[in-house]
Amino acid sequence: MFMDVKRPVIANGETQGLSDSVAAERLEKEGPNELPAAKPKSTLAIAAEVVSEPMFLLLIATGTVYLVLGSVEEAVALGVSILVIIGITLYQQTKTERTLQALRDLSSPRALVIRGGHKKRIAGREVVRGDILVLSEGDRVPADALVLSSVNLTAEESLLTGESMPVRKAVWDRESEMPRPGGDNVPAVFSGTLIVKGYGTALVAFTGPRTEIGKLGLALRDIGLENTNLERETRSLVRLFATVSVTLCVVVAVVYGLTRGSWLNGVLAALALAISLVPEEFPVVLTIFLALGAWRISRKRVLTRRVPAIEMLGSATVLCVDKTGTLTMNQMAVRRIAEASGHSRGEILAAAMFASGEDPVDPMEKALHQAALSHDESLSSAIAPFIREYPLSGELLAMSRVVDLTNDGVYDVFAKGAPEAIAQLCGLDTSEVAASAGEMAREGLRVLGVARTRIPKTSLPNSQRDFQFEFLGLIGLEDPVRGSAPEAVRECYTAGIRVVMITGDFPATAHSIARQIGLENPNESVTGPELAAMSDEDLGERVRNINVFARVLPEQKLRLVEAFKANGDIVAMTGDGVNDAPALKAAHIGIAMGGRGTDVAREAASLVLLDDDFSSIVAAIRLGRRIYDNLKKAMTYIFAIHVPIAGMSLLPVLFRLPLVLMPLHIVFLELVIDPACSTAFESEREHSNIMNRPPRNPAARLFDRKTIAFGLSQGFVLFLASLTAFLISLYRGQGALDARAISFTTLVLGNLALIWTNRSRTRTILELLGSPNIAVWAITAGTILFLGSTLYVPWARNLFQFSILHPNDLATCVLLALASVTWFEAAKVLRRANP
Repeated sequence: MFMDVKRPVIANGETQGLSDSVAAERLEKEGPNELPAAKPKSTLAIAAEVVSEPMFLLLIATGTVYLVLGSVEEAVALGVSILVIIGITLYQQTKTERTLQALRDLSSPRALVIRGGHKKRIAGREVVRGDILVLSEGDRVPADALVLSSVNLTAEESLLTGESMPVRKAVWDRESEMPRPGGDNVPAVFSGTLIVKGYGTALVAFTGPRTEIGKLGLALRDIGLENTNLERETRSLVRLFATVSVTLCVVVAVVYGLTRGSWLNGVLAALALAISLVPEEFPVVLTIFLALGAWRISRKRVLTRRVPAIEMLGSATVLCVDKTGTLTMNQMAVRRIAEASGHSRGEILAAAMFASGEDPVDPMEKALHQAALSHDESLSSAIAPFIREYPLSGELLAMSRVVDLTNDGVYDVFAKGAPEAIAQLCGLDTSEVAASAGEMAREGLRVLGVARTRIPKTSLPNSQRDFQFEFLGLIGLEDPVRGSAPEAVRECYTAGIRVVMITGDFPATAHSIARQIGLENPNESVTGPELAAMSDEDLGERVRNINVFARVLPEQKLRLVEAFKANGDIVAMTGDGVNDAPALKAAHIGIAMGGRGTDVAREAASLVLLDDDFSSIVAAIRLGRRIYDNLKKAMTYIFAIHVPIAGMSLLPVLFRLPLVLMPLHIVFLELVIDPACSTAFESEREHSNIMNRPPRNPAARLFDRKTIAFGLSQGFVLFLASLTAFLISLYRGQGALDARAISFTTLVLGNLALIWTNRSRTRTILELLGSPNIAVWAITAGTILFLGSTLYVPWARNLFQFSILHPNDLATCVLLALASVTWFEAAKVLRRANP
């Protein structure tokens, strides 16, 4: 034998597989089914990255200057502040890394296994030696395994062999050792390869690094943050800030040294300005928002495989969705049967059951089994050895199964499929069958034709068209609409998103479902054959008004995507099969089905719908809009707060006034700014009207002129307020300590006012007091407590070089801070009064 793999337990003809307890033991003993991959960043590695950032290098340099000047207390306080900031940043980065790792785990390939006699879909990393894999077309094989059963099972193994031609698989003889990949009729499948045809089961022999792909040392592709438009914008902005800050710092150092004669203090002032201008928040905020955004979306049962999709969610204008399983429950039941002359209800149901798999996964085949067994319980004990299957194809929407039902020298052949396809196989006039099928379809039923024939046990033909089938009748099945679908469709329309339904069903069935879910223009449709006959120009015109596409083949979805894109739409497209992959990849937002979808579809998609529910897509769009809105708020705030800090650092130097902000003061402000822009705004709830506005223009920039001008305006007003406090104090002859304390307090309180006012572009601060955001309240309380300590705890006051502020001084600070945002609060009210 090839290794210590227990033979599968066979009971009543069914493979039982491992028990959950045995599988758990093997997973613990042998490790997860993962290939060698880059290890997640350790806390120490993240800390090293944090310390090497320019901001912290500047702080370290500042602390060194303090020591040289003999200001030990300032140096120690700065050192403690550095540790606190490192702690905050470390927490944020570690949280982000954990989130990304959780997303990587979610995005790992899924596997369908048999555990304890039941099929169970698990993460690929949980597959263990001895598991029974259930493989079908479109699946990515999760481990090296020996084939136990095969129905035309064919795999593409170019990843291992370099040979692009798919190879057929044979059934393992239960004795031979594990073979190497390559060539036809090898009784094994290999990790990382793709099942392109047929289905079967296989016994896992090797997992993780012991597989063929593991021996080659290939690593799993991490799902990380990709280069997005936002990241490119951020990098450009950081470079601009860096250039400006370096220039201004040189100017400050030179001016201070020349005018005041102290070059070392000039360096200190320049370092303070540099700390105030370094825009380290931009990349941090972007990373945290996108990572936590993907995590939030995953909690809505939608997995983000490609982060740029988060940007695009708020821009989607057309949402193309499959009907079955997405708009409907995908839990079918037989509702009507139309028997052909001379045939009975039981005969039709039995034929439909034998034309389906023995242990079906497909909801339609499950319904046919259930209906047949309910009608005739004796069918449960019928033994029908499987001989061959003729699968459904794009040319003929029907499938046939050959079984040895009577063991009397004759095979029984059962067929089911689209009524017109079955009519063709039976040599009937398709129009007559289509009329009966159309009557059922108008009731919202999915209609199947059923046929049967018997042939001698000689060589089987190559095509099911070569059989002489007898038409038995039609079966109408119902797949009820999901309860959440109508409301989700209404929400899409309110949000300016057009919903388009694509199905392989009859137009009448599609029209019925379209009416039930509230689609616009539900009684008009384009069918697959009509689509095939159209030119690209004609199709482009038709898709402007048609919301129902029926009898559509999977490969025709790509044409629909291209047609919508040519009309300027931002397209989201759902799909689940191998043939859906091109359309999913071509769409701006490809959405694969996580439950019934193939691995190929999931790999081609940007998002994976874990529960196949249409309402989850709408929830993801809502979250995508919220993420972008909150990101814009955070970026506006970052622009705003750097203006007064830089201004109050630069102005006293240029005009030979007492210094207001020294490095320690700026570090204090950073302790407020960092959690505010990353945590407080990220956790802000969406606006009530978030789904009542049209999709965002995808060409719109996050850092557009309006956003930058708006942030700079807010910051400039706060700078004027802080400067006013400073000049008033000097005018009253209160001295440098008083002036510094008053202007700094105004700046800190104004900073809090900026945070609160930027939480919403429409609601005032008074209205926001009742809107829960724990992070904002925590930052507000912590800031006020810390500010009070610096003003009224003697050692802290001396450290910050403040004097005690009296009630009238505090009143001045509060009034100026509130005045700095009053204009924006007034603008909110005016905007609502004059929409």
